[in-house]
Amino acid sequence: MRRSDREMSREFGIQVVDKSRYGIISMIDKNNEPYGIPLSIVRDESTLYFHSATDGRKVKIFKESPNVSVVFVGEVNVPQIHTKEELDEILKDESKTGVLVSSVFTTEFESAVVKGKVKLVEDEQEKIKALKLICEKYTPTYMNYFDIAIKSGAIRTNVYRIDIETINAKRKKYDSKGEEMKWRRME
Repeated sequence: MRRSDREMSREFGIQVVDKSRYGIISMIDKNNEPYGIPLSIVRDESTLYFHSATDGRKVKIFKESPNVSVVFVGEVNVPQIHTKEELDEILKDESKTGVLVSSVFTTEFESAVVKGKVKLVEDEQEKIKALKLICEKYTPTYMNYFDIAIKSGAIRTNVYRIDIETINAKRKKYDSKGEEMKWRRME
C-alpha cells in the first residue's frame, strides 16, 4: 500500500465490509479481459457469501478462474474543517495554498479490499444459511416469508463463498481539530 500512513487494521476492514451496502467483485476471464460487478454480499466469520443466477458471464468465469478481489467502500464525506474566513486567508498567501489540495478539495473515505477464491456452495444447509444471512442483511423486515421463499427460489439460485485470504483496509479521516488521523489513530 503506497500510503501506509492510512492503512487500517484487519478488524477495521471487517467493519467496512459489514456496513457496506454492496461489494464490487473483480475477476479476469479466460481471454484475460477484466470484469467487475457490484453484488449484495454478507460476511460470516472469515467467509463472504453472495447469490447469483445459475448461468451467465460471472458463473462461467468463476469456473475458469476462481481468483477474485472484492472492493468495499464505507463512509465517504467531504471534510468541512475550514471556515470561509480561514480559506480567504489562505488565498492571500500562495505558500499556504497546498492546504486547499490536502484538506479542502479532498474526501474522507474508508475502504477494504478482500482477496480470495470463489467457490460454489453445494451443501444445501450451507446454501440456505448463506441465503438467510443475505436476506437478514438486505431484507430484514421480510424474514417472516423467508422459509416459503426459499422453497421455490433456492433451486434457481447459485450461492458462492469466498474464504477471505487477505483483507487490506484504508482510511482518510480528520479529527475535530482538522488534523488527519494517520497510523490507525481512531481519535
